[in-house]
Amino acid sequence: MDIILLGPPAAGKGTLAQWLIRDFDVIHASTGDMLRKAIKDGTELGKIAKPLMDAGKLVPDNIVNGIIQEWLRGIPAGRGIIFDGFPRTVAQAEALDEMLASVGRQIDCVVSIQVTEEIVVERIGGRLSCPRDGSVYHATNYPPKIAGKCDKCGADLIQRDDDKPEKIIERYKQYLEKTMPLAGYYDQKGLLFPVDGRGGSEEVYAMVSRKLRSS
Repeated sequence: MDIILLGPPAAGKGTLAQWLIRDFDVIHASTGDMLRKAIKDGTELGKIAKPLMDAGKLVPDNIVNGIIQEWLRGIPAGRGIIFDGFPRTVAQAEALDEMLASVGRQIDCVVSIQVTEEIVVERIGGRLSCPRDGSVYHATNYPPKIAGKCDKCGADLIQRDDDKPEKIIERYKQYLEKTMPLAGYYDQKGLLFPVDGRGGSEEVYAMVSRKLRSS
């Protein structure tokens, strides 16, 4: 079964993906990992992508699509795939449909985790990071033992620029503008499975796993 996970930042896609990998025979499709592997392996597409990534530039869709196509050829027919973070646009979704069809696959379910802007701001805005060892805390959900200090190394915790409310709101708006149209695209195909993400990871997983097992 090939699945796409949709949802704004902090919707819980990462946790859901890990639990699906644990309980279902699926592979996590990470475009970042694919790009890095293509570069490491020295493929023609990897050679094109490397200078762009080194310069911090976006890799064009045609290069990303080509690398995904190469990756798909190496996946056994009996293994399912979870796409998380791709596609991000309708054009990418159309390209993915073609790539999957070329290897005899198709998307079976698109899980859309729905959370409000307020929830996203609360979840991300409370994050505190350790600049020394990378540990992550949350002001209310997972606070450090000593306020403002890392439990592991005692360093002063910081809030990353990307985790500040104004940046979070902008990322949420970008998601609504660029990625949410995918919901309509897949709804027309009868593949969309909307899930209320307010209740937490366990509830989301329970709903999604029931849906997949009944399909």
